[in-house]
Amino acid sequence: MFTEKVKPRRRGRPPGQTSQGAAARERLYATAMQLITARGYEATTLRDVAKEAGVSVGLLYRYFPSKQAVVVALYDELSSDYARQAADMPPGRWRDRFIVALKMSLDILGPHQLALRALTPVLVADPEEGIFSASTAFSRLRVQHVFEQAVVASSDAPKQPIAGALGRLLYLVHLAVLLWWLLDKSPHQRATATLVSLTQQLLPSAALALRVPPVRRFLISVDELVREALFGNPVSA
Repeated sequence: MFTEKVKPRRRGRPPGQTSQGAAARERLYATAMQLITARGYEATTLRDVAKEAGVSVGLLYRYFPSKQAVVVALYDELSSDYARQAADMPPGRWRDRFIVALKMSLDILGPHQLALRALTPVLVADPEEGIFSASTAFSRLRVQHVFEQAVVASSDAPKQPIAGALGRLLYLVHLAVLLWWLLDKSPHQRATATLVSLTQQLLPSAALALRVPPVRRFLISVDELVREALFGNPVSA
């Protein structure tokens, strides 16, 4: 007698999901994000989401077994859109491509600003669900890769390992600008636009500084520290 082996269930989208199921998942996701935006992450429960959507908690758990799953879905959506659009980044110097990548990120995140503001404590400080957590590594690596490629595939790319280190540093600069953007209360985000402009003006000097050996050594050393401290990715990786 043969015993049928049961394959372990994969994480993510329920197996055999139909178009109707995909639509249900999207509706539940939208409802969850609306409540998180209005009430905040901590004050929103999955029972609230199920009640607002008019479904059973069991059905909601089928698609989103935790609030973390909702956050991960948001990361997945935004980083996927970003990577897809960045694939058509125009050629040019690394500093120009960096500004393109930075502005593209702000444009994609713009419609979600209120939701991201509600999630700011999670994004920044939560070790399980934040932007540097293990569960969101897939999203982080997608976006980080865009900034690395902005340098590595540029017309004036420095040699490796400087190019990769510079790309990762620019990714962190991008995160700092995004935090500024989330906290920006100036009319029409004027302060953020000014910060991007000032950053753009500084980049030609940064390009010249990279020609100086001590600066290049400093960049490599900082990159090693960042990879270990923020990504858990030691120098040998």
